[in-house]
Amino acid sequence: MDFQPSILRDGSPMESLEKQLLCPICLEMFSKPVVILPCQHNLCRKCANDAFQAANPCWQSRGSIIPGGRFRCPSCRHEVLLDRHGVYGLQRNLLVENIIDIYKQECSSRPLKKGEHPMCKEHEDERINIYCVTCEVPTCSMCKVFGAHKDCEVAPLQSVFQGQKSELNNCISMLVAGNDRIQTIISQLEDSCRSTEENSEAAKRELCARFDAFVALLEEKKTELLGRIGREQEDKTGFVQGLIHKYKEQLEKSSRLVETAIQAMEETGEATFLMNAKQLIKTIVEASKGGRLEKIEQGYESMDAFSVSLDHLADAVRALDFEADEEDEEFYEEVEEETEGDSAPGRMVTGKDGHLHAGLTAEPPP
Repeated sequence: MDFQPSILRDGSPMESLEKQLLCPICLEMFSKPVVILPCQHNLCRKCANDAFQAANPCWQSRGSIIPGGRFRCPSCRHEVLLDRHGVYGLQRNLLVENIIDIYKQECSSRPLKKGEHPMCKEHEDERINIYCVTCEVPTCSMCKVFGAHKDCEVAPLQSVFQGQKSELNNCISMLVAGNDRIQTIISQLEDSCRSTEENSEAAKRELCARFDAFVALLEEKKTELLGRIGREQEDKTGFVQGLIHKYKEQLEKSSRLVETAIQAMEETGEATFLMNAKQLIKTIVEASKGGRLEKIEQGYESMDAFSVSLDHLADAVRALDFEADEEDEEFYEEVEEETEGDSAPGRMVTGKDGHLHAGLTAEPPP
């Protein structure tokens, strides 16, 4: 238990000591037995049990088959883990209990001061000792007999005090249990956020890997098709180059025959000319008949046969989307049917996968 240095400096050390002996749940002086938590804060065992029961509604009593439970310290919010014995497994703080006994003995031996008990505003010498049930305010006996509360229903302070203390204690227990539930929800949401980030990164990596593999496949196919075009180009140009070479040889032979024929035409001697002319004419005629070489067909140079249409592939790429399960598709169809009559431009809906999805609805035409 932590005692503040102000106890020693305060002019009224008993009042400061009393503040240190207040339970943070019931806001009353600790009632024995007093238990000490692992965080070194103290609680009445009853208050600790109420907080524990509120945070663990399935846990019923000592010896329960449920292995244990947890609740949070109302002072520091430290999580306290308990075994199957519950709060009865916590250690008692005998020092605090002894201090409480000494404090109560000291208080009983002191004379009662006037300022220590509330006095009636209407009758200054009368202590407030009854409770007006009708007006729901504490008052004095003189107010009941002669004053404003003479026609009201009254009750002893002690009975109302115990009832409201119990009610406030229950409210505190509900708040503590509610805070524990909220903290649990926050932890679950934080876990969900972390899982969402991790799953998103994994999905991004998988998507990048699939697209990289698809791009590699396209590159491989492009290389293959370019190779086929290159081989066709080599075959056609090789064939044409061969024809060019043959035509050049024929042109060279024809040119030599032309030179020979021109030289023969320059011969003036009739006998000499006639001796060579017949054979030369025969050679030229044979060369003309046998000099017909192979030709290429019209459109031989065209490469239109190697044209590839990628429109359908581009359409397929544009239509790429994430796959949806059949249950999700049925769910989205139901959402669309439900939102057709909704005038709102859109709303968020929770899918069967537990995630939020945008349920868009078309706005009516003006």
